[in-house]
Amino acid sequence: MKKIRLWKGCLALLLLTTSCTTHYQMADVKGSRVIVDKRYDAALDQEALTFLAPYKQQVDSVMGPVVGVVACDMVADRPESKLSNLLADILVWAGKFYNEQPVLGVYNMGGIRAALTKGEVTYGDVLDVAPFENKICFITLSGAKLLELFQQMAQTGGEGVSKGVEMVITKDHQLVSVRLHGKEIDPAASYRVTTIDYLLQGNDKMTAFRDGTDIVSPTEDSNNTRYIIVNYFKEKQKMGEVVDAKIEGRIVVR
Repeated sequence: MKKIRLWKGCLALLLLTTSCTTHYQMADVKGSRVIVDKRYDAALDQEALTFLAPYKQQVDSVMGPVVGVVACDMVADRPESKLSNLLADILVWAGKFYNEQPVLGVYNMGGIRAALTKGEVTYGDVLDVAPFENKICFITLSGAKLLELFQQMAQTGGEGVSKGVEMVITKDHQLVSVRLHGKEIDPAASYRVTTIDYLLQGNDKMTAFRDGTDIVSPTEDSNNTRYIIVNYFKEKQKMGEVVDAKIEGRIVVR
């Protein structure tokens, strides 16, 4: 009996030892964004289609309506991208509905969760891009705090900034220079900025927002960024315009 117990004890110790040790080591972690579009429709899974059929009509009625058209594929990427430029510009565009005239819009790269592909854009596409309950807001920053904000954006490698920004950063994410609408930033002046309420809390390493004043931060659902984006597309569609965006050198790495 003692031999059996000893054998069982040795076996348990062996299993415990082998289960807690491994010769594998993590070498690297990489991530990327993959555009999921009609190219994946070539080989449909019939079993999945049958399962989803009862829900498809209801979902399509909400997600399917076309809200506008984009001229090209748009993805979010640092230091600057077409999609991040567009979203920051849309925040500035929306200022007129709040009796605001912001001189700068900031949209965080981490809040952009999908890409737009050339052609028609549906409500579902916009929801993929902006799935969170983030809402537009407005804040006044001193020039000194605005410079601090640009330094923080440089340290992340770039964020979405609106037209009129001329920002130069180094490869190791240091701010070299920045101009806004062709002028140097005056540390003693005040600047009206539009962004999303998530950033007001200093999230995504943009802590300068915490020191802003005269905050306007509406809480109604209609102020959600996805609805504002949809309204922008609908206005352009009504005017017969295709939405376009370009990389303009708003953030340059040297």
